[in-house]
Amino acid sequence: MDNTFRQFLDSYIDVWRTSSITELKDLISIDYKGREITGGEIVDFGYEESINGWEEGFKFVQENNARWVLNEISIFPLRVDETLVILSATMVINGKSLETANLFFQTFKKNNIGDWKLVRSYIEAGIPNGNLNLVQS
Repeated sequence: MDNTFRQFLDSYIDVWRTSSITELKDLISIDYKGREITGGEIVDFGYEESINGWEEGFKFVQENNARWVLNEISIFPLRVDETLVILSATMVINGKSLETANLFFQTFKKNNIGDWKLVRSYIEAGIPNGNLNLVQS
């Protein structure tokens, strides 16, 4: 794996854990496209809707004494300048873990000045935590 990607991914995860919307905006491509599935319902969205969703999530974490629990499941190099990462995300609120998590399939691409950016996401929301223990490598 490209060392610059590993450094970028570690930084991306740290930004997520600290709920820093200002820093996160710099890590997402303005051309970003996402799709989220919640209870069988499909929602497609772009950069602005994504930023609004992150802001809401980060605000919720800060207002509810919560913390993110992020797990790196797998990394797949797609091309020299493109990598897919599978992450699970849930929260602990006042010491109690949520019963569900979201599964993120996130594609990052190196732009023409050498910076990695999040360009695409596919998100399965509301996965029971027990099911994530069944993930096979």
